[in-house]
Amino acid sequence: KIKEKKDWVISVLWDNAGVGRFDNDHYYVITGETHNSPSNMEAYGGAITGIVGIYRDPMGTGKGSKLILGMYGYCVGHRDYQGDLTPHLHPRRLLDGIIEGVRDGGNKSGIPTPFGLLLFDQSYTGKCLVFVTTMGIMPARIGAESSDKKTTVPGDLIIMSGGRVGKDGIHGVTAASETYSEHTPAGHVQIGDPYTQKKMHDFLNEARDEELISYITDNGGGGLSSSVGESARFSNGCIVELEKVPLKYEGLDQWEIWISESQERMTIAVKPEHLDRFMELSQRHSVESTVIGEYTDSGFLHLLYKGKTCAYIRMDLLESDFPQWEFDAEWIPPETRGLTEPVISEPADHGTLLNSMLSRTNICDRSWIAKQYDHEVQGTSVIKPLVGKKRDIPSDAAVIRPILDSEKGIAVSQALNPFYSKIDTYHMTAATIDEAVRKVLAVGGDPDHLGGVDNFCWPTIEYDPVDNPDGKYKAAQLTRSCLALKDYCLEYGIPLLSGKDSMYIDGNLEGPFGERRKVSGLPTLLFTVSSVIREITKCVSMDAKFPGDIVYILGKTRNELGGSELYQMMNYVGLNVPKVDAKALWPQYLALHRAMSEDLVSSCHAVSRGGLAVHFALVAMAGELGIEIDLPLFPGSAGLAPSQTLYSESCGRFIITVDPRKKELFEDIFTGMNMEKVGTITESPLLIIRSYNGEPIIEEDIFRLKDSWKRPFGELI
Repeated sequence: KIKEKKDWVISVLWDNAGVGRFDNDHYYVITGETHNSPSNMEAYGGAITGIVGIYRDPMGTGKGSKLILGMYGYCVGHRDYQGDLTPHLHPRRLLDGIIEGVRDGGNKSGIPTPFGLLLFDQSYTGKCLVFVTTMGIMPARIGAESSDKKTTVPGDLIIMSGGRVGKDGIHGVTAASETYSEHTPAGHVQIGDPYTQKKMHDFLNEARDEELISYITDNGGGGLSSSVGESARFSNGCIVELEKVPLKYEGLDQWEIWISESQERMTIAVKPEHLDRFMELSQRHSVESTVIGEYTDSGFLHLLYKGKTCAYIRMDLLESDFPQWEFDAEWIPPETRGLTEPVISEPADHGTLLNSMLSRTNICDRSWIAKQYDHEVQGTSVIKPLVGKKRDIPSDAAVIRPILDSEKGIAVSQALNPFYSKIDTYHMTAATIDEAVRKVLAVGGDPDHLGGVDNFCWPTIEYDPVDNPDGKYKAAQLTRSCLALKDYCLEYGIPLLSGKDSMYIDGNLEGPFGERRKVSGLPTLLFTVSSVIREITKCVSMDAKFPGDIVYILGKTRNELGGSELYQMMNYVGLNVPKVDAKALWPQYLALHRAMSEDLVSSCHAVSRGGLAVHFALVAMAGELGIEIDLPLFPGSAGLAPSQTLYSESCGRFIITVDPRKKELFEDIFTGMNMEKVGTITESPLLIIRSYNGEPIIEEDIFRLKDSWKRPFGELI
């Protein structure tokens, strides 16, 4: 439905990644996935193969794209974990290895990494989550054809380029589809080599431009069995001589050669008349390429080893009559599960509370991670991962300029809100989509050009009375999440360009008495939003810019602290989870985009985890300027306690600053909407929030707040 209305959507669902139109001459490519199981087993190896593996998806989309961006998202146990259960790797060691793996995979490949997320929760000690996302760009046409088109025909040669095949990665996808335990084999973790892949990337882009490639795809899950099997569907058959496949070492059985997931390999269809030139380019770039077979129209996938048949399978068997997974789902409303709103009196010291909130590990400074990743390579960075006067406050989104002689850019951001899953995964999903959308809009993204990537990570949903007695409830959680994904993507007009699911985020960990205990991760959705920006000169960052600027809040605050950071700090869950009223919010988002397009906005920041108090502090800290605001002016504050107004995580809200000379033009755009002037930017470095009686409820030096924000990981910065 959405694709029909969005003429910029080029390709969804059938290829390795989604494709959208960047401009008349270029398409952009985007996809994401997870590498949880291998990272949980061997953090560095799992993470580096995760990021270089996802890079190959755009390389194998259409006729192949140039890589322009990588992103990450990590969900792990607490770094200071000292619990009774013994994970395979302590969360601190695990996180350090993951960070290093993604760093080497991106930096050594020459691909910028301008955005990422990190989230801590005890539930991820069973199995960590490692999300990796990437984008590419390619010419809109290769010769006379659209670059997203590819096919194989009888007579095309099957070529494997890049790395060699070994025993590493065998049954990688199989191991990923199981609960982690001490029996999970280490051999399923692949060995990554970003330098080899970088050379292959450059070679294949050159071969594409010379129109030498008929079809290209990567060797990911299943290795050659997937890449050759899938591409042979177009010609309706193939013949492969397995002894010609280059090996890392001797001793592999034929089936191991066929399904190994060894890294840095692509499968390419090349016409015989193009073979010599293809091989010449391959040699020039020091990339190994080998003809291993030929596409046919025999109707069979035929595997040979030294002249003897290893497999002879009908092509129609490979692409039809797949069994559909059926499962039982049983939803239990949060009230039935005993969730209620806690009874909490107003804090006596809101200043100390704000400092404590800023020190929470899911809010505090994580720049020590971002600073390890090269975001300037390729020279395309516009809005950087860290912004502000000292460039140490995280941006809402990244903006890059992939074509350097163009004024167009791409904004991209992500969101994670798994704590809302404890109450209702429908509203968790809605809030996650809304947050990712707002982050992109906050830097100048176009609401008419929002592309989505959904990446689900879910605990096992198969019911078992012993091993998974709540499987039906987890299945219902997934069902409600999928319903929300559909509902809100339709409401916001977001086509899902790509997606991925990982359905077994559970681990069996050893307890102090030798027993095994199952630990299931929270139902988690990482949602990515991308947007083409017409003029990068219109982009806006989140830091306060000038003393005297007027401060506005766009969006209404409600009593929605369920699953919030404040409640977690107090060891509560709550009931009032943030809800998204898309029909009411969308006109506000359109108005914000208009205001930005007319250069009326000095700064803009999407309010998310922690609520308004936390995000006012971030805006002030970024600009190293003060903010004076009046709490009674906040939209929706009437009838709410100060703590509810300050720390509610209601969706749909922005903090905006505006030059007072543009005040009337700005306010006219938002007539009749939930937008209020609440204060001003000051030169004095104080965050002052006055309560209903006119007295300051918070009066904090922003440098003290910044110290609280930086302190938790200070030794790592």
